[in-house]
Amino acid sequence: MPPEDVDTPLSDPGPGPATGPVVPPTTEPVPDPSPVVAGHAATAGSAPALSVRGLWRRFGQKVAVAGIDLDVPAGSFYGLVGPNGAGKTTTLSMSTGLLQPDAGTVHVHGQDLWASPLQVKAMLGVLPDGVKLFDRLTGEQLITYAGLLHGLDRDTTAERTRDLLTAMDLTADKGTLVVDYSAGMTKKVALACALVHVPRLLVLDEPFEAVDPVSAANIRDILASYVRSGGTVIVSSHVMDLVQRMCDHVAIIAGGHVLAAGTVDEVRGDASLEDRFVDLVGGRVSGEGLAWLRTSSD
Repeated sequence: MPPEDVDTPLSDPGPGPATGPVVPPTTEPVPDPSPVVAGHAATAGSAPALSVRGLWRRFGQKVAVAGIDLDVPAGSFYGLVGPNGAGKTTTLSMSTGLLQPDAGTVHVHGQDLWASPLQVKAMLGVLPDGVKLFDRLTGEQLITYAGLLHGLDRDTTAERTRDLLTAMDLTADKGTLVVDYSAGMTKKVALACALVHVPRLLVLDEPFEAVDPVSAANIRDILASYVRSGGTVIVSSHVMDLVQRMCDHVAIIAGGHVLAAGTVDEVRGDASLEDRFVDLVGGRVSGEGLAWLRTSSD
């Protein structure tokens, strides 16, 4: 049976096939995208940080992702937005090797993810949705463990762990077990683990969910600095204003398709990003059927 929320990835199926995935199980029509189409081209002469072609994923009879094409330019701050169940998490999970696609290809800085999973995953820093951590470690131990797993020496790992604990405002809680962290603290320590090895591409699924405003502002500053230094960030979010202020590129996904992609200014046109999103996705309803929901001074 398909899961209730098709936007939630399954467990890691392993490194996947060494050759290209199979032909899509269906040939359902893909709607024509808006004039700012999916697959915004990267800067001439450089490989995109992430390039996906013909990405498909089905859960039972439910098609979660239906032939997505997308290019994320190197050095960009890329927002991925869409309604619940749009296929964002499934797309990001397949793009980072957490979920095997039914069809399609994924290249990270020109390298085929499924042909060379170990080499490609070494370039990635990932904060997945519903992250599961070794929560019987302390925050300090968890970041240290992540650094050592990525092959950093102990001195470098210790230095970066201290810096990340400070940046995430977790120094006072470094000796606390992660199982006792709040939801926001857990999100921050998971982000620290994704950053410790200085990845070339950082993929974050709802990184600001449950994070307090001060910590969120600090994290935005960290990510902006990372992009200025040459890194690439992909972030999914439901908060249109946040994406509009933070990102320079954006893709709107709904029903497993990319409806529009490009720079934020190209996609939103003369409207706000939220208005453009609603126009493309549809589904807005009025409250006229709730005439009984009125207050009265009588």
